[in-house]
Amino acid sequence: MTINTNNLVSITEANQNFSRVARMVDEKGAVVILKNNSPRYLLIEFDQFEREQVAPDEDILAISKRLIDKNRKAYEELAK
Repeated sequence: MTINTNNLVSITEANQNFSRVARMVDEKGAVVILKNNSPRYLLIEFDQFEREQVAPDEDILAISKRLIDKNRKAYEELAK
């Protein structure tokens, strides 16, 4: 995930002006909230969260196949 520096907000600012931060999410898609100058929280729309949580079965199967192919020798050794 790439982070746009215009989407960074301090935790103090988020606490004091949450409606502004929510508008930023509506306009920009996501806001990173900093705590002690380090990225700590990600604020996104709930619909976006739901879309990213559900992976189609095809994607899961493709990822599984790729991992098995990549690590076939290790799996065969473990199966002995």
